[in-house]
Amino acid sequence: MFDVAKHLGAVTRAVEDSTHEGTPVKVVVAFRTYPTDVADLWSAVTDPERIPRWFAPVSGDLRLGGRFQVEGNAGGEVVACDEPKHLAITWEFGGDTSWVDVHLEQDGEGARLTLRHAADVSGNEHWPTYGPGAVGVGWELGLMGLAEHLATGSSIPHEEVEGWGASDEGQSFMTGSATSWGEADAATSGDPDASRAAAARTAAFYTGAEPPA
Repeated sequence: MFDVAKHLGAVTRAVEDSTHEGTPVKVVVAFRTYPTDVADLWSAVTDPERIPRWFAPVSGDLRLGGRFQVEGNAGGEVVACDEPKHLAITWEFGGDTSWVDVHLEQDGEGARLTLRHAADVSGNEHWPTYGPGAVGVGWELGLMGLAEHLATGSSIPHEEVEGWGASDEGQSFMTGSATSWGEADAATSGDPDASRAAAARTAAFYTGAEPPA
């Protein structure tokens, strides 16, 4: 259904230490350049009519200060909207709040999207257990869907994507993404073995495989 190697190779991944309003945070960063212009890319990631074609249905008020809800996932608030360059939202899920920034810029003949997802991981076992891939794999699936939508202009049927996720190709994508996020973390974590072990647990979570010991 999708070219796994092409999509995995199109994303640049990084993991950073930063602060959010004085609180130390881990930041999962993904970069991808699309063969379109910034205006079209902005429309694809902010227009409530286009978002479900590649991501998931979103309800609520997508204007600055408005609140939104992603169907079956997180909700939050639009905290910055500088068309067509910068969108910032809170990401509220499971009682936790994290922060997502999307920056768009011209990149040669294409448009580059930089997604930064920051979270306070202090006192939280989720990060040492799963690492950046816990959110990184999910966002990367979204970036892949966005690429397919921009290439064809059509919708990506959610039922087909769910079926694809259980296929050998889908399992390969999620394992490859989780492994790549583990390597991105290993480059800066100071404990590469722990980073790779967390990536293996993330891959098992996404694919339904037996978690490693």
